[in-house]
Amino acid sequence: MIIQETMAGGALILWYLLTGASLIFLIYDLETNTPAQWVMKLAWILIVLYTGPLGLFIYMLSCRQPMPGTHDEFIAAHWKQSVGSLMHCVAGDATGIILGAIVTYHLPLPNGIDLIIEYAAAFVIGLLIFQALFMKSMAGGNYPEAVKKTFFAETASMNFVMVGMIPVMAIMRMKIPGGDDPKGLMFWGISSIATIAGAVAAYPVNSWLVGSGLKHGMMSAVQSKPSMEGMPGMPGHERHEPPHVPFVKKLGVFLLSAGFLLAAVWITSRVVELKVH
Repeated sequence: MIIQETMAGGALILWYLLTGASLIFLIYDLETNTPAQWVMKLAWILIVLYTGPLGLFIYMLSCRQPMPGTHDEFIAAHWKQSVGSLMHCVAGDATGIILGAIVTYHLPLPNGIDLIIEYAAAFVIGLLIFQALFMKSMAGGNYPEAVKKTFFAETASMNFVMVGMIPVMAIMRMKIPGGDDPKGLMFWGISSIATIAGAVAAYPVNSWLVGSGLKHGMMSAVQSKPSMEGMPGMPGHERHEPPHVPFVKKLGVFLLSAGFLLAAVWITSRVVELKVH
Protein backbone atom coordinates (compact mmCIF):
# COMPACT_ATOMS: atom_id res chain seq x y z
CA MET A 1 0.00 0.00 0.00
CA ILE A 2 2.79 2.44 0.89
CA ILE A 3 4.62 1.59 -2.35
CA GLN A 4 1.43 2.15 -4.36
CA GLU A 5 0.81 5.52 -2.70
CA THR A 6 4.41 6.55 -3.36
CA MET A 7 4.13 5.57 -7.04
CA ALA A 8 0.84 7.44 -7.35
CA GLY A 9 2.35 10.50 -5.74
CA GLY A 10 5.34 10.36 -8.07
CA ALA A 11 3.08 10.02 -11.11
CA LEU A 12 1.03 13.02 -9.99
CA ILE A 13 4.13 15.16 -9.47
CA LEU A 14 5.31 14.26 -12.97
CA TRP A 15 1.86 15.10 -14.34
CA TYR A 16 1.92 18.52 -12.67
CA LEU A 17 5.41 19.24 -13.97
CA LEU A 18 4.22 18.41 -17.49
CA THR A 19 1.13 20.54 -16.89
CA GLY A 20 3.30 23.49 -15.86
CA ALA A 21 5.47 23.12 -18.96
CA SER A 22 2.35 22.82 -21.13
CA LEU A 23 0.91 26.02 -19.65
CA ILE A 24 4.12 27.94 -20.29
CA PHE A 25 4.17 26.86 -23.93
CA LEU A 26 0.44 27.53 -24.38
CA ILE A 27 0.55 31.05 -22.96
CA TYR A 28 3.63 31.90 -25.03
CA ASP A 29 2.02 30.56 -28.20
CA LEU A 30 -1.27 32.38 -27.59
CA GLU A 31 0.61 35.64 -27.16
CA THR A 32 3.01 35.28 -30.08
CA ASN A 33 1.46 32.98 -32.67
CA THR A 34 -2.22 32.03 -32.48
CA PRO A 35 -4.73 34.92 -32.81
CA ALA A 36 -7.54 33.46 -30.72
CA GLN A 37 -10.07 35.77 -29.09
CA TRP A 38 -9.39 36.50 -25.42
CA VAL A 39 -12.35 34.36 -24.33
CA MET A 40 -10.87 31.35 -26.08
CA LYS A 41 -7.42 32.14 -24.69
CA LEU A 42 -8.81 32.03 -21.16
CA ALA A 43 -10.68 28.81 -21.92
CA TRP A 44 -7.56 27.10 -23.28
CA ILE A 45 -5.48 28.20 -20.27
CA LEU A 46 -8.03 26.69 -17.89
CA ILE A 47 -8.37 23.53 -19.97
CA VAL A 48 -4.62 22.93 -20.00
CA LEU A 49 -4.47 23.74 -16.28
CA TYR A 50 -7.04 20.99 -15.65
CA THR A 51 -6.01 18.45 -18.29
CA GLY A 52 -2.27 19.05 -18.67
CA PRO A 53 -0.41 17.82 -21.76
CA LEU A 54 -3.57 16.17 -23.11
CA GLY A 55 -5.24 19.57 -23.30
CA LEU A 56 -2.17 21.01 -25.00
CA PHE A 57 -2.24 18.16 -27.54
CA ILE A 58 -5.87 18.96 -28.41
CA TYR A 59 -4.96 22.64 -28.69
CA MET A 60 -2.16 21.81 -31.13
CA LEU A 61 -4.51 19.74 -33.29
CA SER A 62 -7.50 22.07 -33.31
CA CYS A 63 -6.47 25.67 -32.65
CA ARG A 64 -2.76 26.45 -33.03
CA GLN A 65 -2.16 27.94 -36.46
CA PRO A 66 0.70 26.19 -38.29
CA MET A 67 1.81 29.36 -40.07
CA PRO A 68 1.02 33.08 -39.61
CA GLY A 69 -2.20 34.15 -41.27
CA THR A 70 -3.67 30.65 -41.52
CA HIS A 71 -5.78 30.54 -38.34
CA ASP A 72 -9.19 31.11 -39.93
CA GLU A 73 -8.60 28.40 -42.50
CA PHE A 74 -7.04 26.03 -39.95
CA ILE A 75 -10.02 26.15 -37.55
CA ALA A 76 -12.73 26.00 -40.22
CA ALA A 77 -13.43 22.24 -40.01
CA HIS A 78 -16.61 21.36 -38.11
CA TRP A 79 -14.84 19.12 -35.62
CA LYS A 80 -12.46 21.95 -34.70
CA GLN A 81 -15.37 24.35 -34.29
CA SER A 82 -16.99 21.76 -32.05
CA VAL A 83 -13.81 21.44 -30.00
CA GLY A 84 -13.81 25.21 -29.53
CA SER A 85 -17.39 25.12 -28.27
CA LEU A 86 -16.56 22.19 -26.01
CA MET A 87 -13.44 23.77 -24.52
CA HIS A 88 -15.29 26.99 -23.76
CA CYS A 89 -18.05 25.04 -22.00
CA VAL A 90 -15.80 22.65 -20.07
CA ALA A 91 -13.53 25.47 -18.88
CA GLY A 92 -16.43 27.23 -17.18
CA ASP A 93 -18.19 24.12 -15.89
CA ALA A 94 -15.06 22.46 -14.53
CA THR A 95 -14.06 25.69 -12.80
CA GLY A 96 -17.44 25.85 -11.08
CA ILE A 97 -17.34 22.20 -10.08
CA ILE A 98 -13.84 22.44 -8.64
CA LEU A 99 -14.64 25.63 -6.74
CA GLY A 100 -17.81 23.99 -5.43
CA ALA A 101 -15.83 20.94 -4.32
CA ILE A 102 -13.34 23.15 -2.47
CA VAL A 103 -16.17 24.90 -0.62
CA THR A 104 -18.12 21.74 0.24
CA TYR A 105 -14.99 20.06 1.62
CA HIS A 106 -15.11 22.52 4.50
CA LEU A 107 -18.84 22.00 5.14
CA PRO A 108 -20.33 19.03 7.05
CA LEU A 109 -22.72 18.05 4.26
CA PRO A 110 -23.78 14.66 2.85
CA ASN A 111 -21.98 13.74 -0.37
CA GLY A 112 -25.22 13.92 -2.37
CA ILE A 113 -25.70 17.55 -1.34
CA ASP A 114 -22.05 18.18 -2.25
CA LEU A 115 -22.78 17.06 -5.81
CA ILE A 116 -25.87 19.25 -6.03
CA ILE A 117 -23.88 22.30 -4.88
CA GLU A 118 -21.09 21.51 -7.34
CA TYR A 119 -23.61 21.19 -10.17
CA ALA A 120 -25.20 24.52 -9.22
CA ALA A 121 -21.81 26.25 -9.01
CA ALA A 122 -20.81 24.87 -12.41
CA PHE A 123 -24.10 25.96 -13.97
CA VAL A 124 -23.91 29.48 -12.53
CA ILE A 125 -20.29 30.05 -13.57
CA GLY A 126 -20.76 28.32 -16.92
CA LEU A 127 -23.93 30.24 -17.85
CA LEU A 128 -23.58 33.64 -16.19
CA ILE A 129 -19.85 34.11 -16.77
CA PHE A 130 -18.37 31.89 -19.47
CA GLN A 131 -21.44 32.00 -21.70
CA ALA A 132 -23.54 35.12 -21.09
CA LEU A 133 -21.01 37.59 -19.69
CA PHE A 134 -18.19 36.75 -22.05
CA MET A 135 -20.55 36.42 -25.01
CA LYS A 136 -22.81 39.43 -24.41
CA SER A 137 -21.21 41.22 -27.38
CA MET A 138 -22.92 38.59 -29.52
CA ALA A 139 -26.23 39.89 -28.17
CA GLY A 140 -25.50 43.52 -28.88
CA GLY A 141 -24.07 44.13 -25.41
CA ASN A 142 -27.36 43.13 -23.74
CA TYR A 143 -26.47 40.82 -20.82
CA PRO A 144 -30.02 39.54 -20.02
CA GLU A 145 -30.46 38.77 -23.71
CA ALA A 146 -27.15 36.92 -23.70
CA VAL A 147 -28.34 34.81 -20.74
CA LYS A 148 -31.54 34.02 -22.61
CA LYS A 149 -29.74 33.10 -25.83
CA THR A 150 -27.19 30.83 -24.13
CA PHE A 151 -29.44 29.17 -21.51
CA PHE A 152 -30.47 26.14 -23.54
CA ALA A 153 -27.04 25.46 -25.00
CA GLU A 154 -25.33 25.76 -21.62
CA THR A 155 -27.90 23.52 -19.92
CA ALA A 156 -27.65 20.74 -22.49
CA SER A 157 -23.85 20.90 -22.63
CA MET A 158 -23.50 21.19 -18.85
CA ASN A 159 -25.63 18.10 -18.27
CA PHE A 160 -23.37 16.00 -20.47
CA VAL A 161 -20.24 17.42 -18.82
CA MET A 162 -21.66 16.23 -15.50
CA VAL A 163 -22.45 12.82 -17.04
CA GLY A 164 -18.70 12.32 -17.31
CA MET A 165 -17.60 14.16 -14.20
CA ILE A 166 -20.05 12.94 -11.53
CA PRO A 167 -19.10 9.23 -11.54
CA VAL A 168 -15.37 10.03 -11.53
CA MET A 169 -15.60 12.61 -8.76
CA ALA A 170 -18.00 10.79 -6.48
CA ILE A 171 -16.47 7.33 -6.82
CA MET A 172 -12.79 8.23 -6.77
CA ARG A 173 -13.13 10.72 -3.92
CA MET A 174 -14.90 8.12 -1.82
CA LYS A 175 -12.61 5.23 -2.70
CA ILE A 176 -9.21 6.99 -2.66
CA PRO A 177 -7.91 8.30 0.68
CA GLY A 178 -7.49 12.07 0.56
CA GLY A 179 -9.30 12.32 -2.75
CA ASP A 180 -11.66 15.01 -1.47
CA ASP A 181 -8.99 17.21 0.17
CA PRO A 182 -8.16 20.25 -2.02
CA LYS A 183 -4.81 20.57 -0.24
CA GLY A 184 -3.67 17.19 -1.53
CA LEU A 185 -2.28 16.11 -4.89
CA MET A 186 -4.90 13.39 -5.24
CA PHE A 187 -7.80 15.87 -5.31
CA TRP A 188 -6.32 17.65 -8.30
CA GLY A 189 -5.46 14.40 -10.04
CA ILE A 190 -9.07 13.26 -9.69
CA SER A 191 -10.27 16.67 -10.90
CA SER A 192 -8.10 16.29 -14.01
CA ILE A 193 -9.49 12.85 -14.79
CA ALA A 194 -13.04 14.06 -14.18
CA THR A 195 -12.57 17.05 -16.49
CA ILE A 196 -11.29 14.79 -19.27
CA ALA A 197 -14.26 12.44 -18.77
CA GLY A 198 -16.66 15.40 -18.87
CA ALA A 199 -15.14 16.67 -22.12
CA VAL A 200 -15.47 13.27 -23.79
CA ALA A 201 -19.11 12.95 -22.71
CA ALA A 202 -20.03 16.46 -23.86
CA TYR A 203 -18.37 16.48 -27.30
CA PRO A 204 -21.32 14.98 -29.25
CA VAL A 205 -23.86 17.50 -27.99
CA ASN A 206 -21.47 20.38 -28.64
CA SER A 207 -20.98 19.13 -32.17
CA TRP A 208 -24.76 19.19 -32.64
CA LEU A 209 -25.10 22.64 -31.03
CA VAL A 210 -22.44 24.10 -33.33
CA GLY A 211 -23.91 22.43 -36.39
CA SER A 212 -27.37 23.77 -35.46
CA GLY A 213 -26.06 27.32 -35.01
CA LEU A 214 -26.88 27.36 -31.29
CA LYS A 215 -23.29 27.80 -30.06
CA HIS A 216 -20.20 29.57 -31.33
CA GLY A 217 -17.23 27.48 -32.34
CA MET A 218 -13.49 28.18 -32.34
CA MET A 219 -13.18 31.96 -32.53
CA SER A 220 -10.33 33.91 -34.07
CA ALA A 221 -9.31 37.46 -33.19
CA VAL A 222 -8.71 38.25 -36.87
CA GLN A 223 -11.59 36.46 -38.54
CA SER A 224 -12.73 37.97 -41.79
CA LYS A 225 -15.68 35.59 -41.86
CA PRO A 226 -17.73 34.20 -38.99
CA SER A 227 -17.00 30.68 -37.82
CA MET A 228 -20.76 30.14 -37.69
CA GLU A 229 -22.73 32.05 -40.29
CA GLY A 230 -25.80 32.71 -38.18
CA MET A 231 -24.32 33.49 -34.79
CA PRO A 232 -25.15 37.03 -33.66
CA GLY A 233 -22.26 39.33 -32.98
CA MET A 234 -19.66 37.62 -35.14
CA PRO A 235 -17.59 40.03 -37.26
CA GLY A 236 -19.82 41.58 -39.92
CA HIS A 237 -22.90 39.75 -38.64
CA GLU A 238 -23.83 41.75 -35.56
CA ARG A 239 -27.56 41.88 -36.37
CA HIS A 240 -28.07 38.33 -37.57
CA GLU A 241 -30.11 35.86 -35.56
CA PRO A 242 -29.11 32.22 -35.12
CA PRO A 243 -30.91 29.65 -37.29
CA HIS A 244 -34.28 28.54 -36.01
CA VAL A 245 -34.26 25.13 -34.33
CA PRO A 246 -37.73 23.67 -33.61
CA PHE A 247 -38.75 23.68 -29.95
CA VAL A 248 -39.52 19.97 -30.10
CA LYS A 249 -35.96 19.21 -31.18
CA LYS A 250 -34.53 21.37 -28.39
CA LEU A 251 -36.80 19.69 -25.87
CA GLY A 252 -35.71 16.29 -27.09
CA VAL A 253 -32.02 17.17 -26.68
CA PHE A 254 -32.67 18.60 -23.21
CA LEU A 255 -34.57 15.48 -22.10
CA LEU A 256 -31.80 13.29 -23.54
CA SER A 257 -29.17 15.21 -21.56
CA ALA A 258 -31.28 15.01 -18.40
CA GLY A 259 -31.82 11.29 -18.92
CA PHE A 260 -28.11 10.63 -19.31
CA LEU A 261 -27.41 12.74 -16.22
CA LEU A 262 -29.91 10.78 -14.13
CA ALA A 263 -28.43 7.53 -15.43
CA ALA A 264 -24.93 8.69 -14.43
CA VAL A 265 -26.16 9.53 -10.93
CA TRP A 266 -27.92 6.16 -10.65
CA ILE A 267 -24.82 4.24 -11.77
CA THR A 268 -22.72 6.21 -9.29
CA SER A 269 -25.16 5.40 -6.49
CA ARG A 270 -24.70 1.68 -7.22
CA VAL A 271 -20.99 2.00 -6.48
CA VAL A 272 -20.95 4.52 -3.63
CA GLU A 273 -23.77 5.54 -1.35
CA LEU A 274 -25.08 9.02 -2.14
CA LYS A 275 -26.66 10.66 0.88
CA VAL A 276 -28.84 13.78 0.88
CA HIS A 277 -29.56 13.95 4.62
